[in-house]
Amino acid sequence: MGRVTDPLLVEPVLVERDLLPGRHTVEIGFTDRRLALGDAAGDAERAAALRELADATGARPQVMRQVHGRTVRRVGAAAADPPEADGLVTDEPGVALLTRAADCVPVLLADAEAGVVGAAHAGRPGVAAGVVPAVVAEMRELGAETLTAWVGPHVCGGCYEVPAPLRDEVAALVPETWATTTWGTPALDLGAGVRAQLVAAGCAVRVVVGCTREDARWPSYRRDGGAAGRFAGVVWRSR
Repeated sequence: MGRVTDPLLVEPVLVERDLLPGRHTVEIGFTDRRLALGDAAGDAERAAALRELADATGARPQVMRQVHGRTVRRVGAAAADPPEADGLVTDEPGVALLTRAADCVPVLLADAEAGVVGAAHAGRPGVAAGVVPAVVAEMRELGAETLTAWVGPHVCGGCYEVPAPLRDEVAALVPETWATTTWGTPALDLGAGVRAQLVAAGCAVRVVVGCTREDARWPSYRRDGGAAGRFAGVVWRSR
C-alpha cells in the first residue's frame, strides 16, 4: 500500500489506495481530514465531499448511520437513505461503501473473484459485539470465499486509555485488545482485536499504518474532542 502521490504537490481525495484484481476489480481507499464527512459537517459541505468521492471512484457513495453496534445491511445501486448499521455489504458494481472514523477502526473487505465487498465501523462496542465477524458472515452468504481485509488508521493501543474495569470487560470477549498506554495506564488495542477477528474468520489482512491520535493527517476524537471531523474508508467494485 502506498500513497497515491505527494500530498505537498497534489491533494488526492484518496490518500491511501489499493487494488485487488480478480474476475472483478475491487479498489479501496482512505480519505484524510480534508474531506468533511462527519455528522457535524453542514449538509452542503458533506454533500460536496461525497461528490468528490464519487468523482474519484466512479461509483455512488453509500454511507451508514453508525451506532456502535453489529448490525450489517446489504445495499445496492438503488439504496436511498443511509441505513442504521455498522456494516455494509454489496455484490453490485458501482457502489462505494463508506465507513467513517475518528479513532475507531475502519475495516474494508473484498473477494474479487466473487465480486463481493464490505465495510465495517469497529469502535470499542463494535469490536466487543463482533461487527467485523458479522460483516464477514454476511459476505460469505453472498458467495465470498477468499477474503482480503484492510485495517485502516485508528487510535493505537499505546494511546487509547480506558478505565481498568472496561479494559477487563472488553478483553474478556476479545483477549487481543488488552493493552497498556505508553505512560503505563490501562488501554485497549482495538486494531489488534480486529486483526485477530479477521484472522480467525479466515481473512488475509493488510494494515494501513497510522495512529489517528499521533498523526495529524487523520481526525482524532481523542486528540481534538468534539472538533474532530471524520475520515472514511471506501471500497468499491470498478468492474
